[in-house]
Amino acid sequence: MEIIAGGVTAAKGFEAAAAEAGIKYKDRKDMALVYSQAPCAAAGTFTTNVVKAAPVKWDQEIVYHKEGARAVVINSGIANACTGAEGYGYCQETAAAAAQALGIPEDSVLVASTGVIGMQLPIQRIVEGVGLLAAGKTDTEEAGLEAAKAIMTTDTRPKYAAARFQAGGKTVTVGGMCKGSGMIHPNMCTMLSFVTTDAAITKELLQKALSEDVQDTYNMVSVDGDTSTNDTVLLLANGMAENPLIDREDENYLAFKEALHHVNTELAKKIAGDGEGATCLFEVKVEGAASKADAVALSKSVITSSLTKAAIYGHDANWGRILCALGYAGVSFDPEKVDLYFESAAGKLKIIQDGVSTGYSEEEATKILSQEHVTVTADMKMGDAHATAWGCDLTHEYVNINADYRS
Repeated sequence: MEIIAGGVTAAKGFEAAAAEAGIKYKDRKDMALVYSQAPCAAAGTFTTNVVKAAPVKWDQEIVYHKEGARAVVINSGIANACTGAEGYGYCQETAAAAAQALGIPEDSVLVASTGVIGMQLPIQRIVEGVGLLAAGKTDTEEAGLEAAKAIMTTDTRPKYAAARFQAGGKTVTVGGMCKGSGMIHPNMCTMLSFVTTDAAITKELLQKALSEDVQDTYNMVSVDGDTSTNDTVLLLANGMAENPLIDREDENYLAFKEALHHVNTELAKKIAGDGEGATCLFEVKVEGAASKADAVALSKSVITSSLTKAAIYGHDANWGRILCALGYAGVSFDPEKVDLYFESAAGKLKIIQDGVSTGYSEEEATKILSQEHVTVTADMKMGDAHATAWGCDLTHEYVNINADYRS
């Protein structure tokens, strides 16, 4: 596998565009399009929140019951959630407008929305925006970047990644973009993420690869413990790399999974590191757990601990909070066996050994915790399983952003 520059337009045959539709924001592009020159196999994972936004329901119908997909239309500013039959009808109107503008079937158009819950979309602006997107789409890296910018809400930077590998003598590419900064605590998938590939692969294996990979990538992210109504991950494969069809779990499938995992991991980490008000990416690695389920539960318990997140923000080596969060994760372990490490670009420091402080230097610990990417490693010494979760620190700015988000 080779890591390359780019996002949703990195794979052959995919185009993108961004447009300013004036949906909520008055000074920036707020609609994006991802379009494939050829029909795609489509896979998806969606929020498990009982309250599902209209676009989630629309996309589930297409992914689960239709032949495939050709395009995704995304808007930021308004989530089209809790909008009833009218909101679902706007999904259909958006798809119809895109179908007409792009010359593709209506049931091959996926839609996604992000922003304020409970507001109805200004559908005429959406329809006009679709026309602008269709006229402006290109396959350039810049177009992919502009699309990634257009789907941002409280995000502070666009998020995209790409990789490629060889399959049957052909170069196959996977690229993606996502958005997410707040209301991030996925279950089944997360936020909004759009991944494209020119791989020739069956719909069944495409869905299998995505469903399995979200468990170790997006599902291991938490910013604030809130699972969104709109969480969606879409994966489109158009086959334009002309590799031998991946229809069984052979070496080509494993190579595809590796590239997909890289893209999804990078996107997940970028979401965590750009949590609302965050000053650092907070990574928790659990090693030596008795089972994978235990490792996942332990790492996510620490990453979601408000007290721990606040300590990370204050560069305070308050390891008691971490050990406490491990203790209420619902996992049986011996606290007198646990080793704990802090690590960043400033170095690595063993904080506790066998559940007891090592007498570490507070000054050195503070220096390590003052970096933009901080890792806590907990060795449970209970087995061979491991897991990694990603989050961010909890800052004053998080409260400021969410206290007046609607205004």
